[in-house]
Amino acid sequence: MVGAGPVGLALALALARHDVPSVLLESGDGEIVARPARTCVLRPDTAALAQRLAGAAELPGTHWRVWRTIRRRQCVHQEDFAPGSAPFHLHQHTLTGALVAAVRRSELVDFVPGRRLTELEQHAHGVRARTAGGLGVTWSGSYLVGCDGARSTVRKLLGVRFPGRTSVERRAVAALRTPLPWPDEALVHREPPGGEEVCARSLPGGVWRLDWQLPPRGDLITPQDLLGRVDATLAAWSDGAEPAYELLDTGVHTAHQRLARHWRSGRVFLAGDAARLLGALGTQSVDEGLRDVDNLAWKLAVAWHGTGAGAVSGESSEDTALELLLDSYEEERRGASVARLRALDQAVPLVHGGSGLRALLPGGRGPLTLLTDGHVGRGALGAPAGYADSPLTSAPLPGLGAGEAVGEVAADVPVTPPGGERQPLRQRLGRGLLVVLVAPGSAVWESRHWMNAGVMPALAAAVRGLPLRAELLVAEAYPGADPHTVLLVRPDGHLAAALPGVDPGGLHTCAAALSGATVP
Repeated sequence: MVGAGPVGLALALALARHDVPSVLLESGDGEIVARPARTCVLRPDTAALAQRLAGAAELPGTHWRVWRTIRRRQCVHQEDFAPGSAPFHLHQHTLTGALVAAVRRSELVDFVPGRRLTELEQHAHGVRARTAGGLGVTWSGSYLVGCDGARSTVRKLLGVRFPGRTSVERRAVAALRTPLPWPDEALVHREPPGGEEVCARSLPGGVWRLDWQLPPRGDLITPQDLLGRVDATLAAWSDGAEPAYELLDTGVHTAHQRLARHWRSGRVFLAGDAARLLGALGTQSVDEGLRDVDNLAWKLAVAWHGTGAGAVSGESSEDTALELLLDSYEEERRGASVARLRALDQAVPLVHGGSGLRALLPGGRGPLTLLTDGHVGRGALGAPAGYADSPLTSAPLPGLGAGEAVGEVAADVPVTPPGGERQPLRQRLGRGLLVVLVAPGSAVWESRHWMNAGVMPALAAAVRGLPLRAELLVAEAYPGADPHTVLLVRPDGHLAAALPGVDPGGLHTCAAALSGATVP
């Protein structure tokens, strides 16, 4: 990997969970600079991914209890989050620091700071990269992933174009410690008394990040301008009383919309901001980058371990199957970004004062609803992408309720491995396929007795014979699934198939599709 931001660090750790060694090259010195005004919001599934990869203690951040939309002095919308469904807000340097610490603990990641990529060469069996810094060094590997941000050197060396729009949205940002009346909450305030539209998002320790909407192009924002915005906003929220606060950090953030033409070139891939830029209307670039990581890591692991299913009924070679599997990264993740950027193109003019576009948006969603969608992770602007049209996803079977969700992120239901303890499904992700049997009433039996009961012997034998590493789990229930439904969940948490009962041949075929093999 090239680039030791959150995406590069996460990818190295995700590969390590699949027992794949990697080298992580970073042009900087590897030191983490604390910038309280730089934060990220993670959706529940990506927050769980970050926690799995960081390991050790709980990541310090805030799970919002409520999202409010206020107009003038009135709350016009409130979203209350159930446990496990809340967005998670944390400082970006906190996330980066936790991932760096995990990388330094890992025996499978070689973290090399102070190495700037200068040359890149591919050959039939791998990649060679040359770096500057100290003495020039040549590095060799099977694959290379550019996680080196918006000005990606990897993308430039590949000659991949990065078209799009510049300065779509601009915000003045401040991080401060102050006692606002909405602990563990977040809000957007449109047309506040005596001020400008502002978004306030809570962080641990009484810290808040405030964002003020600015014209996409305009004068530079001086420190005095920012202090004036802070004072006016806090005065409006305290009915004119003199605000008391500790200013921690300030800045100006500009959101661009760009998309790399290709995310894969032979043995080289792009991920995170090297592949796409977004960030308007509350969309989150770090969250999207972690989804790239989750999607790509298990596919590179299949290629590394050489466990592709190869031919099915003699229809394709193992090499071709692996190529199809690796190609699916660009098809799935770039396709998701195209949809996200298209939704932003339609929504930005409407939210920021345009008109006449309501008919273009699903359900005629209005500006306030769209703002909520982006910030809380809902709808076309914020919800996790589904891969229903991916070549790796098996077609839903008619009459099977769970088939409606094939391709989407799997529900985080409680699951139990035979002989083990119950825990959320997300905690089992990231190492192999999950085969989940929906068995109502199973909780009344001790899990150590399951392997000799009912359909379990046949299902366990089928799981052992799958072409990819897999784990058998049991769930009391799954949304929309009938009893004895068998679900196949990818390592990145997306539901790949739903089968009406134990069908070893069908299960094998669906698992083979996840290795890129052509299947009936």
